[in-house]
Amino acid sequence: MAESSDSVSVDVDAVPFEGKEHAVKTSKGSVSVFVCGDQEKPALITYPDVALNYVSCFQGLFFCPDAASLLLHNFCIYHIDAPGHEVLQLGADVISSDAPILSVDDLADQIAEVLDFFGLKEVLCLGVTAGAYILTLFSLKYKERVLGLILVSPICKAPSWTEWLYNKVLLNLLYFYGMCGLLKEFLLQRYFSKEIRCTMHGSESDVVQTCRKLLDERQSLNVMRFLEAMNRRHDLTDSLKNLHCKTLIFVGESSPFHAESVYMIAKMDRKVCALVEVQACGSLVTEEHPYAMLIPIEFFLMGFGYYRPPHFVCSNNESTPTSPSSRSCIAPELLSPESLGIKLKPIKTRVASEV
Repeated sequence: MAESSDSVSVDVDAVPFEGKEHAVKTSKGSVSVFVCGDQEKPALITYPDVALNYVSCFQGLFFCPDAASLLLHNFCIYHIDAPGHEVLQLGADVISSDAPILSVDDLADQIAEVLDFFGLKEVLCLGVTAGAYILTLFSLKYKERVLGLILVSPICKAPSWTEWLYNKVLLNLLYFYGMCGLLKEFLLQRYFSKEIRCTMHGSESDVVQTCRKLLDERQSLNVMRFLEAMNRRHDLTDSLKNLHCKTLIFVGESSPFHAESVYMIAKMDRKVCALVEVQACGSLVTEEHPYAMLIPIEFFLMGFGYYRPPHFVCSNNESTPTSPSSRSCIAPELLSPESLGIKLKPIKTRVASEV
């Protein structure tokens, strides 16, 4: 079929990180927000894990052509970095030692101020591990502002003694040695599975090597602040039953946070949440196995009335996404193992169940 004369070809593979950096001043300090896309479209906000920013945490997902067409077609993306974690060339200065360390509640409140700055009333959220915790907390504190959550290897409990001591080791390494080789090894173990960190030829995969280089750009004292906030986080378990927005959780089966992600979904309303477990994958599913996220995300967004265009060409009268006004529960058939797993391997899914 011939294209209409008013159609516009969109090379989505080339535009995932084309946008503008904003330094948003909040009552808790300045925060960097990178905005991609048409601000007239609905908003999707992202928040990365410890020591990562939007590039190192989400480039794998957003550079998948299908994901780019789905997300950029429907949304304006607001990549929110933790304070002091923005990309180096855009000014990631060391936060003054006189500035107080922000708590997880401060970081969640900061997101609300970012939304106010851009005039956003309701958003969808995408976060990874520490970022997933912050966005979950934000969703609990500002329920009316969150349409849905996509959480990758999320955590919801206070740190165990083992994690608390482990984080203290990382904090001491950051303080005394900065972003040293040993610290980067610990972080890479947090993000990636053993299979991708050490291939059959004994070398690291390209995605791990890239992440290692990007970690060199982090200001160690800024990373300390985020990690310290997460090491003081509080337990959200009792509040999860009050989280009624649609939620899709991804977790790698090799993730150190796999058990907690399964625990988390078991505490939520099973009518509005689903879990996708990705085999042979660590915590950072967005980078290690981003293609495993495509079909579940597409089905998830269909519950809001969004869709992925069949081609990377859209006419002017089709450029506006479907309205997300429908607040109905996710259709159970869209979250069944058959519909999510049959076309995409290796993943398996489960609807929330009691543990």
